[in-house]
Amino acid sequence: MQDSPDTRLYSDGKPALTPQQVLESRAAHGANVLSPRERTPWWRKLGEKFKDPLIIILLVAAVLSIGIAFYEYFGLGAEATAFFEPVGIIVAIALATGLAFWFEQKADREFALLNQQDDLTPVRVIRIVEPSEEDASSASCSGHEMMVPRCDIVVGDLVLLSTGDEIPADGILLEATQMQVDESTLTGEPLCRKSILPEEQDPEATFPTNTVLRGTKLLEGHGLMRVTAVGDATENGRVFTEAQIDDTVRTPLNEQLDRLGLLIARASYAIAALVVVGRIVMWFVSEPPPNLPQGGGDSLPLMLLTLGGGWEGVAYFLQSVMIAVTLIVVAVPEGLPMAVTLSLAYSMRRMLQTNNLVRRMHACETMGAATVICTDKTGTLTQNKMQVVDIVANQNNALIYNNIAINSTASLDGSRVLGNPTEGALLLWLQQQGVNYVTLRTAAHVTEEIPFTTERKYMATRVDDTLYIKGAPEIVMEKCGLSQQGEEPLPFTGEVGRGSSLLLDWQQRGLRTLALAHAEGNASPVLDALVAIADPVRPDVPPAVQECLTAGINVKIVTGDTPATAQEIARQIGLLDSPRGESVITGPEVASLSDEELRQRARDITIIARARPMDKKRFVEALQACGEVVAVTGDGTNDAPALRAAHVGLSMGSGTAVAKEASDITIIDDSFASIGRAVMWGRSLYRNIQRFILFQLTVNVCACLTVLAGAFMGTDAPLTVTQMLWVNLIMDTFAAMALASLPPTEAVMRERPRDRRKFIISTPMWQFILSVGVTFFLLMTALLGVLEDKGHLKPLGQSVFFTTFVMLQFWNLFNARAFLTGRSAFHLRGCRGFLSIAALIFFGQILIVQFGGVMFNVVPLDVDDWVMIILFTSPVLLFGEFVRFFKKVLNLRGRKGS
Repeated sequence: MQDSPDTRLYSDGKPALTPQQVLESRAAHGANVLSPRERTPWWRKLGEKFKDPLIIILLVAAVLSIGIAFYEYFGLGAEATAFFEPVGIIVAIALATGLAFWFEQKADREFALLNQQDDLTPVRVIRIVEPSEEDASSASCSGHEMMVPRCDIVVGDLVLLSTGDEIPADGILLEATQMQVDESTLTGEPLCRKSILPEEQDPEATFPTNTVLRGTKLLEGHGLMRVTAVGDATENGRVFTEAQIDDTVRTPLNEQLDRLGLLIARASYAIAALVVVGRIVMWFVSEPPPNLPQGGGDSLPLMLLTLGGGWEGVAYFLQSVMIAVTLIVVAVPEGLPMAVTLSLAYSMRRMLQTNNLVRRMHACETMGAATVICTDKTGTLTQNKMQVVDIVANQNNALIYNNIAINSTASLDGSRVLGNPTEGALLLWLQQQGVNYVTLRTAAHVTEEIPFTTERKYMATRVDDTLYIKGAPEIVMEKCGLSQQGEEPLPFTGEVGRGSSLLLDWQQRGLRTLALAHAEGNASPVLDALVAIADPVRPDVPPAVQECLTAGINVKIVTGDTPATAQEIARQIGLLDSPRGESVITGPEVASLSDEELRQRARDITIIARARPMDKKRFVEALQACGEVVAVTGDGTNDAPALRAAHVGLSMGSGTAVAKEASDITIIDDSFASIGRAVMWGRSLYRNIQRFILFQLTVNVCACLTVLAGAFMGTDAPLTVTQMLWVNLIMDTFAAMALASLPPTEAVMRERPRDRRKFIISTPMWQFILSVGVTFFLLMTALLGVLEDKGHLKPLGQSVFFTTFVMLQFWNLFNARAFLTGRSAFHLRGCRGFLSIAALIFFGQILIVQFGGVMFNVVPLDVDDWVMIILFTSPVLLFGEFVRFFKKVLNLRGRKGS
């Protein structure tokens, strides 16, 4: 008899590692993590910010401003305050580049933290828990199976490998049963047989047949390996370019933002040119010319070429160019990329709190556009806590007990199942019968094993002269010469038709069914038992499915279970009230359809039962060909093709490493409810970006038209360069921070999925932008007419005009936040970040006006002035509240009427 697993020597003659040996090995060979590739130095990243065309324009403006300041100071004898404006521009450049750099660095750090989650993937190892002195001095040493993070694996560890696992480190195989490994990530070979038998070693193999390598995937079989290399010392570490999240994917959102930026840039260039033309025209028609003493130049050549007053003309012309350039800077939406990055980074971090680990950044936004979710059943819709609820068997308990204990790849850690949950349920049932499966398993002399595969649908183990078979009833019963639908009596009941009626009853109740059989020698197998295993529906799934259906998202079940079981689960979750011919199909039926036939039927199919890996992939591709945005859930290696093919692949936290590698998002708690949260976050993220665009374009319309009107009215620039740069800072950086961090709202789940092809600016947005922007322009133009004095704005008038302009945008920020939410702008619960930034804008404006002085061309305002400005501008928010309330009343009346 062999030693028990708790006291055996392993086939290389070495015992498992003790805790002390684990520490020594880690100190000697390092941790099982790949060193990150050399990153671009921070100073180079910061320098790249100055390559931005908009920043270059600002730098040119700064140089021009410095030139004018030097002329005024040395040529005209102006005070040193002439340098305040160029200093203000330089400060604005520093803020624009510095803040963008800081936020990108912050997003990189958050991204690195999320990536580290992959190193925490649990791995099954055998280690010594508490070695005794007797163990240490003996040839054998006790070992205990446990789960440790992948990053904790060390050289010398014993690692248990099962179908679907990703190999955590390089190692040599000590045990190997029907092992097939995908080494395509290293050699391009998708299928490599692995064995420890000398006669099965392939001398032409790229890597030895008895070794496995980090990052490769175990497609079939199981085994035991001794780790020989970890981290950078592995073959993977030497030749593999570390996997990075692909944040360069050009999603429809990115393309729409590019088009939007191009549209705004062209419009701003046209308006900027008109500003320069308008100011030059006013040079000739005004007496005296703006900003010139009597006797100034009266023609453009004299203005530019003569000394004295001509130099004033040069300064005036350069000032006009600077105003035009600054107007372009204000109008061009350089904050859009940062707003998107902030929204994605914020969503990634917060989605992790709702059990969604986002591995690919673009998946956040794409998930919000999903129109179909193809979900598997086990572990997602159900609890994946299998338990035997019924068993019909013969009287030979020894055969059944041996089949369950030996013909299995699962094991138990107390009451916790390690490995396949269905096999674990059988082991738990055996435990309840008072039978120690470890004793039976170690006493058996196994001579042959056939592992379970999706295609085979059964597994078998030969012990001496007895073959134990376990698998799908239709397969096992066929091998026993019985038909699942036939009238033959079961060998242990004697009742005609008992097998078919019993299985049908179990399957209609949503139970998983298994058959156990054995064969002696070369004789035909004999059926020993039929087993019903329950996997209850998760209590949170029915409302989560209903939420998706209400949101206009079709939910489809793709499972390897029988049609009856799948339909029962669909009924329990509220997806299918009664079977319909067009809505239920099987994997073989899918395989028999042409691609065109499958596309025609895809939208009508609700359930695919007995699905095989390629059936699921073809179904996903057929739905995509119909214009659907498809999200797919999966936890097994067989789900990987569909997960890769989908717009968004969602793997389960308890799933295989292969499935996780193929996915974009990992659902940590395996719950369908978390998928609904991902949809809500995706839709809310898109809305936040729309709100940012809404706010920015409203400011653009007002600022551009105001400066343009000022140029043709012959007044001084109503907003100076530094003032417009402060407005730009509010509009881009602060607004991006405020609106990108708004929490999601469940209201978006009551809407239909958006059409990804539609332009990001909707009709209601255009109406808001143009109506509010033009209204602000008319108000500011009227105020400009009141404050000007012979074409000039005195410092007090400039301060009032500047503050009024900013406060209009301040109140409008609240309107943008409430846009299309159906809520009041005063509903501020959970918006601490938004309120903090709003406070920063408000008090920042006070500080600039009260202490900005010459740099911002302002003078301090009295308390009465501040009160009047607030009273004059706050109706923007109050009117917005009235409009929202009026629309809400109309919507309520419309619902009652319908």
